Amino acid sequence: MQDTNKSAADWVGWHGTTILCVRRDGLVAMAGDGQVSLGQTVVKGNARKVRRIGAGGGVIAGFAGATADAFTLLERLESKLERFPNQLERACVELAKDWRTDRYLRRLEAMMAVADGERSFTLTGNGDVLEPEDGVIAIGSGGNYALSAARALIDIPGLDAEAIARRAMRIAADICVYTNHSVIVETIGKAIGGKTN
Repeated sequence: MQDTNKSAADWVGWHGTTILCVRRDGLVAMAGDGQVSLGQTVVKGNARKVRRIGAGGGVIAGFAGATADAFTLLERLESKLERFPNQLERACVELAKDWRTDRYLRRLEAMMAVADGERSFTLTGNGDVLEPEDGVIAIGSGGNYALSAARALIDIPGLDAEAIARRAMRIAADICVYTNHSVIVETIGKAIGGKTN
């Protein structure tokens, strides 16, 4: 007997995405893989799931979940940032309130990781705005693999946030079948040695 309470996404079996955000020594790097899977099939290998948003591109955001839902949330977050410039936490809290209480937004199936030069947050449809203790956030199918790898790499001397993010994403892609090696990385801040991004 079939379960008729499943959504269309449950029937089709959309999977994919690993988003990782690493903050270290003044540099923030957010990485996302490019794979989108439909059941057992890879339907796209170079999706861009990490983007710069806000005035001057001072905020980076990565999303996991349904693409249309994620873009809706990105647009909402950008409008909150316009209303509360240079106040990422306030913009995230306002979006989370809307996401939790608005009947339309409540149906969206996505998660977001966002960061500026000062702080990083995970946003969920449950109204959560979570700031990591250790400067590392990971969401999506391979998120736990990337998070574990990044935490293991974070104390290695000489590795900046971007290097840690790239290595951790490579490890996640080797383990998670819904994550590939086509990685986009956006950075904010200065790396060790003064490279500005």
